[in-house]
Amino acid sequence: MNKKRILIPVAAVILAVLGYFLWSRFGAGQPEDVLSEYAACIGKKDYESMYGLLDKSSRKEISKKEFIQRNQKIYQGIEAENIKIIVDKDSEGNKVTYRMSMDTLAGRISFKNEAYFEKESGDYRLKWDDSMIFPDMEFTDKVRVTKLKGNRGEIYDRNKKLLAGKGKAASVGIVPGKMKDRKTSVAALARLLDMKKADIDKKLNASWVTKDSFVPVKKMTMASEEKIEKQLLKVPGVLVSSEDTRVYPYGKAASHLTGYVQEISADDLKNLRDKGYEQGQLVGKSGLEALYEDRLHETDGYKISILNEDGREKKVLAVKKEKNGEAIYTTIDAKLQTKIYEQYKNDKSCSVMMNPKTGEVLALVSTPSYDSNDFVLGISSGQWKKLNSDKAKPLYNRFRQKWAPGSAFKPVVAGMGMNTGKLDPNQDFGYSGLSWQKDSSWGSYKVTTLHTYENAVLKNALIYSDNIYFAKAALKIGAKGYVSQAKHLGFGTEMPFDIKTAVSQFSNNKKSIDTEIQLADSGYGQGQVLVNPIHLASIYSAFSNEGSMIRPYLLYKEKLEPEYWIKDAFSKKTAGVLKEDLVQVIEHPNGTGHGAKTSGVKLAGKTGTAEIKASKDDTTGTELGWFSIFTVDKKEKEPWLLITMAEDVKDRGGSGYVVGKTKAVIKEKESR
Repeated sequence: MNKKRILIPVAAVILAVLGYFLWSRFGAGQPEDVLSEYAACIGKKDYESMYGLLDKSSRKEISKKEFIQRNQKIYQGIEAENIKIIVDKDSEGNKVTYRMSMDTLAGRISFKNEAYFEKESGDYRLKWDDSMIFPDMEFTDKVRVTKLKGNRGEIYDRNKKLLAGKGKAASVGIVPGKMKDRKTSVAALARLLDMKKADIDKKLNASWVTKDSFVPVKKMTMASEEKIEKQLLKVPGVLVSSEDTRVYPYGKAASHLTGYVQEISADDLKNLRDKGYEQGQLVGKSGLEALYEDRLHETDGYKISILNEDGREKKVLAVKKEKNGEAIYTTIDAKLQTKIYEQYKNDKSCSVMMNPKTGEVLALVSTPSYDSNDFVLGISSGQWKKLNSDKAKPLYNRFRQKWAPGSAFKPVVAGMGMNTGKLDPNQDFGYSGLSWQKDSSWGSYKVTTLHTYENAVLKNALIYSDNIYFAKAALKIGAKGYVSQAKHLGFGTEMPFDIKTAVSQFSNNKKSIDTEIQLADSGYGQGQVLVNPIHLASIYSAFSNEGSMIRPYLLYKEKLEPEYWIKDAFSKKTAGVLKEDLVQVIEHPNGTGHGAKTSGVKLAGKTGTAEIKASKDDTTGTELGWFSIFTVDKKEKEPWLLITMAEDVKDRGGSGYVVGKTKAVIKEKESR
């Protein structure tokens, strides 16, 4: 009985001792478990719980607030993620040897380290100092993240002239303490910079501004140097400094082509962050800047390093090198681009100049224009309102649109007719006077022309630009033949070109030509025919390429390998006949393009005047003036083709207005 009573307490003692042993060994957690929990807290940004894992002596050395601030600033500053700890197998006792790794904005950081633990009230606690963040780091050290700025790629012309790239801007600002009278200075600056006084006052009232602060107000191009020196610097308190920025040296002359960049928006950043974009970076918004964004875009790099108390670099922890954007070299000739722009800057026009043999686009101009520099440097609300309210539509890119080609389309219709065998270039259509209709079924509608001449054959019809001849030619081709040929020449199809353009059309319904009158009008580029000027340039290139339409392109190639958009658009014979006839449009004294005749160069071309009416009876409509001209000498080292369309030429000479301005461009090109 006594033995039994003794055995019970002994068993209880044994169980208690065993339980305590198990609790102290496993229930309290091992050092490696505490270390893993510590690392997990870093990943969860739970710095307060991290502090709770420290032993008493560590907590005496650093307060909770200081600990949280230091760790938060470092780990979140380097954007630490995917923190992992691997404990060495030979770790024992209160010392744990481990390898820690983490992803950061500068790449993966990995290091070997040691952690020491103290047992307090049965729990292991971490003995902490700054070396737990990174080995060899001390309390007086700091972690610095340095951004290694990449450069956005430049855009150049064919002669390596900068179209878009890094340059200098003038940063205009105010030092409040140097203003004699704030109201007067703000008013003067607002007037000179085309800004609202309230916007300037808002900048001056920012919380960080002191009397000695330089408060940036607006950036300006260095080209505005005269205005800066003579006017802005006379305003008390105004200072001007220089800073790097994206610049467009050719300004308005090339802005529709180059487009512009702006700081990435919050919405764009959500979609582009995975491609290496960051807040504050620039992104292409239009033109070549947007077209080649993937290649121009830079990727910033980062360096994470430890600095000692003197600010000297003690150790580099990780480096992710910056990546500059690619330099883009185009086929554009900046001098020709500028020359064409200068001729038409006050008109509503568009021009495309290209090498018809290779497809190299030498110029793409739309007028009136805007200045890309304004968008980069910060366009004012006044400027933006003025651009949008301008009836001439300077923001409208005309070379991307489609237009009624008028008589500039007559050679194309002639080619269609010869393709189908329905048009014999030597057949005389007979005298029709200045107006004509097929029969009385047309009612009062008649096709009119401006000149009478003998022998209504193709060559003469082109020289005198006879509407009646080409109306008859279209009727001979027939609606189905016309539609088939138009499709064969790329109508209704997106053109394979770097810049997206409007699709040319032969009819509004995109399927058929429904009436004889519409067909007749289509014969001389009216009716419902609309063509993109770059597309028209490709069609005209066939006259230089034995009937094949060149594919235009914008990226410069050292080795010229012509690529055709449409092979055999016309037969070799047809292309030859049309080329020689178009030479006579320039050479013949009565040719509508004779005004462009230039000594020393053999040219072919065709004028065109398209009527833009609300209805057939409208007498108040405007006119588009066209001129298509190209070199024909096979020995020409740099052959070229230029097509220009100008709006509102009615009462200004019609297509003759364009011929005169084109002559100046020809002189520039041939003078080289």
